[in-house]
Amino acid sequence: MSNTNYITEMLEMKDNNIKFYENCYHKEKIKGVYYKVFDGVLSYKPTCCPKCGVIFDKKIEKHGFITSNIKLPNVSGFKTILRLRKQRYLCKHCGKAFTLRDNVTNYGCFISNNTKYQIALDLTKKRSEVDISKDNNVSTNTVERIMDSFYNSQKLYKNSLPEVLLFDEFKSVKSANGAMSFHLCNGITGKTIDILEDRKLLSLLKYFGKYSHKALNNVKYIVIDMYSPYVSLIKKLFPNANIVIDNFHLIQLISRALNKTRINVMKEDKKNYNKLKRYWKLLLKSKYELDFEKWKKFTCFNSFITESDVVNYIINTNEELKQTYLVYQNLLSSFKNKDFNSFSYILNNHSNYISNYMKTSIKTLNEFKDKIYNTFNTNYHNGYIEGNNNFIKVIKRIAFGFRSFIRFKTRILICKGLISINKKMVNV
Repeated sequence: MSNTNYITEMLEMKDNNIKFYENCYHKEKIKGVYYKVFDGVLSYKPTCCPKCGVIFDKKIEKHGFITSNIKLPNVSGFKTILRLRKQRYLCKHCGKAFTLRDNVTNYGCFISNNTKYQIALDLTKKRSEVDISKDNNVSTNTVERIMDSFYNSQKLYKNSLPEVLLFDEFKSVKSANGAMSFHLCNGITGKTIDILEDRKLLSLLKYFGKYSHKALNNVKYIVIDMYSPYVSLIKKLFPNANIVIDNFHLIQLISRALNKTRINVMKEDKKNYNKLKRYWKLLLKSKYELDFEKWKKFTCFNSFITESDVVNYIINTNEELKQTYLVYQNLLSSFKNKDFNSFSYILNNHSNYISNYMKTSIKTLNEFKDKIYNTFNTNYHNGYIEGNNNFIKVIKRIAFGFRSFIRFKTRILICKGLISINKKMVNV
C-alpha cells in the first residue's frame, strides 16, 4: 500500500486527488496543544473554469498554491489537522483566479465533513455542547449549526397515529410560548412522536387539526393526567378514543391529600410533632407492606415496636387524620387491585370526618369517574412518557439549560433516535 493510500484509509478520506509524500506527518504545538499534522497536496486538471464556465484550455494556467488547515476527527486522542496545499488556476478568459475543490470539506469551510459527522454522533449522547465542541476542536456555534441542520431536515408525517396515545407535559425553556411543553408518545412502543412548544388548548387544536381524519379516528385510547384541556381536546378531535386516567396520578392525588392533612395536624400537635414529621413515609405506604413482625427501636419512641405500631400510634393522635388515612388506604387498595366496585363504594360512603383536602380529592375523582373506569379495565399507563420526560430533564440539566426551544426539541429528537443520522445531513 502506498503512503497516500495508507493515510487516506487511516483518515477516512475519499479524494483520489490528494497526494501524500514522504515525511508528510509531524507533531506540532499550536496554542499550547499538540496536534497531529498531515501535509498533503491537492492538484488535478479541472474540466472548466467555475467562474465563467469556459472549458479548460491553454488560457487557464496554474497560479500557485494556497494552504488550508482542515480540522479532522481526533486520531489516538490527539487533535488532528490536514494541512492541504491546494492548486490555484488563473483563467485569462474572465481574468479571475480559482482554487481546486476537494471532497474532504464543503466549499469555503475548514472543518472536514468527517468531523461534522462525528459531532452529529456525539449529539446522540447525553453530553453538553461545550464538551462536544472541545473534543472535536470546534466552536459551540459549529455544534449548534450542525444541530440546526437536523431540524430543517425533519419531516413529520400527519397521516398516521397509533391506537394508544400518551399525553403529558414537562417544564419548557424561557423562550417557549408556554411554561410547560406538550409531549406526545406512542402508548404501545413508548417512543416519542412529537413535542410541542406549549400545552394550551388552542395550540393543541391547531396541531392535531393538521392530522388526517383517518389518523384521528384510528386512536382507541389516550392516557392523560387530570388536566381538563386534554379532555376537551379529545372530545373535539378524537371521536373513537376512550380516555384513561394514569394510575400514578390517581395515587398521587390522594397521597398529597393525606400528606397535607398530616402537616396540618403536625403544626398543631407539639407533643407528637417530631413523630408526625419523621415517619411521613410510613403513612403513605400501603398497610399491607408495613412490617408487623420485626421489632426494633424507632427514634422518638422509648420501646421496641414495629412499623405497624408506629403508624397506629400516629393516626390515633387525631381523629381527622385517622379517618383520612383509612379512606386513603381503601382507595389505594382499590387502585392496586383494580376493583372499580370497591372504588365507587368508597367515594359514596366515606366518613364525614375526613379532611377538606381528601374531600376535594374525592370530588375530583367523582368528576373523572367514567374515565377512571377505563383505568381499571385496561393496562395502559403513562410510565413510558414519564421515563421520556426524565430523560429530557437529564439532557436539560447536562446542557445547563437551553435558550432556544427549537434547539432543545431538536436535541431531544436526536438523542431519542427519532432523526436518522447520515453524512448528507451534516454537510453545513
